[in-house]
Amino acid sequence: MKKFKKIPKFKNEDEEREFWAAHDSTDYFDWSKAQRPVFPNLKPTSQMISLRLPLGTLDRIKDLANKKDIPYQSLIKIYLTREIAKEMDWGGHWQSL
Repeated sequence: MKKFKKIPKFKNEDEEREFWAAHDSTDYFDWSKAQRPVFPNLKPTSQMISLRLPLGTLDRIKDLANKKDIPYQSLIKIYLTREIAKEMDWGGHWQSL
């Protein structure tokens, strides 16, 4: 089993950043045992975009959103998220439109 080096104490983030830029983390961590962190209380960041849709499509989305009693922008996000998830299940390759 590999013996890992001890991580030094850093005075500030700049010192830590310089250290990791010059050192290989595999000398300090066993990445095979790493787990993805979970941050349940973080809200996903969002960015406003402008999207042009045919009026008929937008009217149908608004009608569906009204029937579901949710804002139409939320319904669009739901549909986009659902379709992205489907694409990712197909091996992560994006199909061209």
